[in-house]
Amino acid sequence: MPRSKSSREWLRRQARDPYVKKARAEGARSRARFKLEQLDARDRLLRPGMIVVDLGAAPGGWSEYAARRVAPGGRVVAADLLPMAPVPGVDFVRGDFADPGVLDLIKERLGSTADLVISDMAPNISGVAATDQARGIALAERAFDFAVDVLRPGGTFLVKAFQGEGFDALVRHLRERFAKVAIRKPGASRAESRQVYLLARGFSGGRAPA
Repeated sequence: MPRSKSSREWLRRQARDPYVKKARAEGARSRARFKLEQLDARDRLLRPGMIVVDLGAAPGGWSEYAARRVAPGGRVVAADLLPMAPVPGVDFVRGDFADPGVLDLIKERLGSTADLVISDMAPNISGVAATDQARGIALAERAFDFAVDVLRPGGTFLVKAFQGEGFDALVRHLRERFAKVAIRKPGASRAESRQVYLLARGFSGGRAPA
């Protein structure tokens, strides 16, 4: 079947992307690993002994990096709807983290509250800008709700978000529950993308008011 114009453009972009080449050369699971690596280098997100949850983890680039950084003594619990090949030091839960049964299983695997929740989730792209933006913000909000449920007081939340409709409201929600919220765009993010990361530190603790 002939490839669409957008598919051909994506393949050309992949072929030119230095981070795709670097991921292949280093045996990394995805180019996304370098985004977390750069964010960690700037903001010192990860350290030995931490308990981390990675949402939307497949194929495992972020989990792989985080597991190395929290060793020795730390743990990573990863969750995704898609399957993920085993990663040393990572406890994988397959399913929708918003499903109560899956959420309970993640909490069981954690065994305590988390120090850090990270999410590199993005919606399936429909090609309709308004729809894709709404889906992206909805995913980030769901990750925020999850973080509020599992983080320890003082914990940290890192989430992918897309600038556009709903973005400012998401930032306000984070500021209601965290002491500091910063916007980050690592060098490994494509310059033309509206994708950024929201880094929220100093979780206030407790559940959101009803």
